[in-house]
Amino acid sequence: MGRSIAIVEDEPLIRANYVEALNRFGYDARGYGSRREASGAFAMRLPELVIIDIGLGDEPEGGFDLCRELRAKSATLPIIFLTARDSDFDVISGLRLGADDYLSKDTSLHQLAARIAALFRRIESLKVPASSETVIEHGPLKLESERMRITWNGEEVPLTVTEFWMVHTLIRFPGHVKNRDQLMREAELVVDDATITSHIKRIRKKFIAVAPEFDAIETVHGVGYRWKP
Repeated sequence: MGRSIAIVEDEPLIRANYVEALNRFGYDARGYGSRREASGAFAMRLPELVIIDIGLGDEPEGGFDLCRELRAKSATLPIIFLTARDSDFDVISGLRLGADDYLSKDTSLHQLAARIAALFRRIESLKVPASSETVIEHGPLKLESERMRITWNGEEVPLTVTEFWMVHTLIRFPGHVKNRDQLMREAELVVDDATITSHIKRIRKKFIAVAPEFDAIETVHGVGYRWKP
């Protein structure tokens, strides 16, 4: 039996489709239609990863409440928001509550599976002794590859898995311009230019929240992005 995944989604057809698809990918996926139903099941046993919609039935922010509950139970349980609500406010709110990634419902099933696999790899990487990690340091930035962790002047920057790999691509070769195709390959994305731009915008905002003077990511118009040397 594959790793256990819980899908908390109030639309029965959407929930059933995700459960069926993830079972085909080899996971043991189970669906829950409300925060209360999911909370009751999780009180008995936590799954190995949880996918949550924000609006759950008569609770417009039930997914946020469930995320809080889960983080109180486990600091390392992988949590993904999968929702139609993709405003910057909702994304930042979800990540601040402790979610590991935040995806819109137009994300393909293969991209979702890639995000799930990346999170499971990160959980395994937490078992790696710190001395054996690959660490990249550039000025105030420190990137720990195996732990998928980035800090700026010692303060952690709360990046999603996708955002982490985009920064990783840029920081490996400071000063080198990375085009959108290169960023997509590294982050395991298949998206349009506007989506890449949106990710870069969110990454900048998160660094600026930690360090208001941050300006290390430079846009090279018509080409791509680079990390300033």
